[in-house]
Amino acid sequence: MATTWSVYLVRCRDGSLYTGITTDLDRRLAAHNAGTASRYTRSRRPVRVVREETGFTHSAALKREAAIKRLPRPKKLALLAERLVSPKAKHTTPSNATRPRSGHTPHTP
Repeated sequence: MATTWSVYLVRCRDGSLYTGITTDLDRRLAAHNAGTASRYTRSRRPVRVVREETGFTHSAALKREAAIKRLPRPKKLALLAERLVSPKAKHTTPSNATRPRSGHTPHTP
């Protein structure tokens, strides 16, 4: 059975957005907040999840991550406000997430 990958966006303490991929979002979020996940988020802690898209293969997750990273900030913020359903992946935003994230408050654009 293939591993399911997620694409996620986190909001950093300074308001910036970071996009990444993972197979375990809780573990990855803990690593970001411990300062061991990425150089970018290390000095911008704490971070909180603002969007998670699940159900990807590794290749598809890398492509989706790259597509999101190419978006200008206003389009990323619009993406956070959208509620999408795709046949390839289950997209969730804080307003329709199936499980709450510790310390997470819903984003209101």
